[in-house]
Amino acid sequence: MNNVMRYKEYWAKVQFSEADNCFWGEIEGINDSISFEGSSVEELRRDFEEAIDSYIEHCKRYNKEPQKQYSGSFNIRIAPELHRDASMLSKIKDISLNQFVERAIAKEVKLSLNK
Repeated sequence: MNNVMRYKEYWAKVQFSEADNCFWGEIEGINDSISFEGSSVEELRRDFEEAIDSYIEHCKRYNKEPQKQYSGSFNIRIAPELHRDASMLSKIKDISLNQFVERAIAKEVKLSLNK
């Protein structure tokens, strides 16, 4: 089951609230907190798209950058054995460990997002 919705260049993870008997989500990767909800899939989709369209218009009106800017740098923690093996393979391939990890992530993203 895929619980991610996409619209334009935006996405959100969708959840279900049993207490409220509705679906809800929050738009990810933006500089603000924007949520949406619906009691049906159609209503959820409509509220999601309206929230994004409204947010884009708001950002344009106030000359604001809507999407988060990512630095391209982050720290990860992995098992020491995996670190060792990745380091060894990067040396065999004559690339940096950073390049090796970047390629691995790009491959997974491409597979998962069908890019």
